[in-house]
Amino acid sequence: DELVPVAEAARIYSSALHPKSYVSLDDADHLLSKERDSFYAGQVLAAWASRYLEPLHLIPKARFESGQIVVTGRSNDQFQVSINANGYPLQGDEPEAYGGLDSGPSPYDLLSAALGSCTVMTINMYARHKKLALESVEVSIAHGKIHAEDCVDCESKEGKVDSFKRKIRLNGELTDEQRQRLMEIADRCPVHRTLHSEVEILSELID
Repeated sequence: DELVPVAEAARIYSSALHPKSYVSLDDADHLLSKERDSFYAGQVLAAWASRYLEPLHLIPKARFESGQIVVTGRSNDQFQVSINANGYPLQGDEPEAYGGLDSGPSPYDLLSAALGSCTVMTINMYARHKKLALESVEVSIAHGKIHAEDCVDCESKEGKVDSFKRKIRLNGELTDEQRQRLMEIADRCPVHRTLHSEVEILSELID
């Protein structure tokens, strides 16, 4: 780069012992200040180093079943589970504070992610249909539990109820009226409606 000539990298490479690799990043600066360069360098380093590290504790992969979410886990794996979401592999766990290894999102993290992704999709779909100048949507969700007596809109008044605090950022040249309308549309996302409706769960023991 502008600070260190490429000849120095070649000299270091020729002096280093094996195993070694040489990677050239075109147009990158000395501090890798461009996000794409720093991410690429990190991925290359991680891939290269993984071959020389002790293998991580692996859990059996959940099988694929079309149209189904398959989750599997062994008793010895603590809270770790393998998830196959209709062909897309994921891993779930619990935080260390709850006895897990923090190797993946918790069940409530996944539920919050479902609400967040559904919210973004629904708002974007409405904006496209109405040809609004919406550029992007960002949703952050925090899940917790509150006392039922502190919940204004809850039917239950005893014990605790689940609370999802959803923050929505709308990026684009939108009027105040359009922003308010999109906030109303957010409540129409299917997952939001599911969480507010009566739900039936049927369990069956299979061989």
